[in-house]
Amino acid sequence: MDLLAALRARRLLAIVRGSDPDAALATVLALAEEGITLVEVSLSGRDALDVIAKARAALGPDAPLGAGTVLSADDARAAHEAGAAFLVTPAVSDGIAAGRELGLPVLAGVMTPTDILQALRLGADALKLFPAGSAGGPGYLRDLRGPFPDLPFVPVGGVDAQAAEVYLRGGAVAVGVGSPLIGDAADGGSVAALRDRARAFLDVVRAEDRA
Repeated sequence: MDLLAALRARRLLAIVRGSDPDAALATVLALAEEGITLVEVSLSGRDALDVIAKARAALGPDAPLGAGTVLSADDARAAHEAGAAFLVTPAVSDGIAAGRELGLPVLAGVMTPTDILQALRLGADALKLFPAGSAGGPGYLRDLRGPFPDLPFVPVGGVDAQAAEVYLRGGAVAVGVGSPLIGDAADGGSVAALRDRARAFLDVVRAEDRA
């Protein structure tokens, strides 16, 4: 999978973390039906590996389905076996090098310039700026793009629809969105409300693509 190309094309990465495995799976499938096909299932959710395996079976071999919260080489291997096509880490972790060894692209979590350089040396395909909101929001992304103007940043953390618009306009290759998009759907909440939020986020992405 070409993760960077997928990020550039879709501009939106959905982050599913649920306490109810059946609801988490239904969330992934509903997002795909609404057109949000680039999805990571966080390994911190309940039975996340089983959710990934079932989602892979339902969506087919080419769906851009990944595993998030990959902290270790063991996490990377387990995610690969479950069917993840890419990995996402919250920080510069052993999961980056392990992903590369497994042939999986990696969106690596970074916050500082030092993190950025370390993640690139380990072979990260793109850089998850996390937690973006707490780090300073769009202004911090702008500051980082001064010394690193051409790197593919994906802000994650506190990204609602309004912030997504600002980040994308400010040079982010994509945004990663968890609770502002997913809400409580992955815990057994309303899938209909999830679909409404998905359409709202897609409207933002499409408007930025037309700008």
